[in-house]
Amino acid sequence: MHHNFRELEIWIESKDLSVRIYKITRDFPKQEVYGITSQICRASVSIPSNIAEGAGRNSNKDFSRFINIALGSAFELETQLIIAFELNYIEEIEFEDLIKKLQIIQRKLSGFNKYLLK
Repeated sequence: MHHNFRELEIWIESKDLSVRIYKITRDFPKQEVYGITSQICRASVSIPSNIAEGAGRNSNKDFSRFINIALGSAFELETQLIIAFELNYIEEIEFEDLIKKLQIIQRKLSGFNKYLLK
């Protein structure tokens, strides 16, 4: 029971968010390259990566486990974006939009997980 992750709206949205975050973090201070920049990028890429990995599993229960990991990464990313914003690394308008998109992804991950466990 494999799913085609490339057709999953939640994968597309989280992949697009990750690409956007990579572009934004290019402007972070260079001294943060191994700090918050690395953490933010790692958390952002973890979301679509775990969706893709879970889609290749043989059961919805296994897929659900990876959706939970993706959800954890989404909350981790939200925390890191708040910190980056408070350090003035992200403009307020950009920050608000990122958080809005991330919270939509979080809700969709939760809903998808409930669907998988029916």
